[in-house]
Amino acid sequence: MDEATFRDTSDQELLDRHVEGHPNAFGELVRRHRDRLWAVARRTLGDREEAADAVQDALVSAFRAAHTFRGQSAVTTWLHRITVNACLDRARKAASRKTSPIDDTERLEQLLEPHESAEAPAERQDLHRELLAALTHLPADQRAALILVDMQGYPVAEAARILDIPTGTVKSRCARGRARLLPMLTHLRGDAGGNGKLSGGRNRTPGDSVPPASGQRDAGPSGPAAVKGGGGRT
Repeated sequence: MDEATFRDTSDQELLDRHVEGHPNAFGELVRRHRDRLWAVARRTLGDREEAADAVQDALVSAFRAAHTFRGQSAVTTWLHRITVNACLDRARKAASRKTSPIDDTERLEQLLEPHESAEAPAERQDLHRELLAALTHLPADQRAALILVDMQGYPVAEAARILDIPTGTVKSRCARGRARLLPMLTHLRGDAGGNGKLSGGRNRTPGDSVPPASGQRDAGPSGPAAVKGGGGRT
């Protein structure tokens, strides 16, 4: 069904229609929000395949748990919270596997938005690479808070709703994360604008599309597998 069908339909109405059994409503929610969810997952996990799997996990969870949504927050906040939790779950599972810092230039290039890679000055590209590499050294909870507040540009209160934690906890995680990053990025402070925040801004969406997750899930013909353009994983 053409997306024009849902042009004037709110996210809440789409979720309600999905719960009622409309075959295309959830697919429209995915279309509207997957780029932002993908940006958060990519910057939280620092790995394209892991981020794709996390988004897929999150959308499957949202697809199945839609009936539990009570409207106490915006649908987009609910989706972001599920995505961040999926990312943190993957980060915790990987914590026991010792990994080296990201130093593969080609892989880091793939993490950059096409407009940055093609048009930004070399200094900006270098800064972005080093930020991504440095973020991999932070605990997952600090990384998630910093990505939402400093790179995605969400207000602390909104980040707190997404993470389902108090605003004071968001602030403390951001402060601890920035303190841990500082020794790794001291030589770049002049490029960061002196505002104590990482680069980025609210609702920046990547130009590249979500890559396929490493597996297949089956959640119905119009389910969360739309994030991959079709297919599902059990």
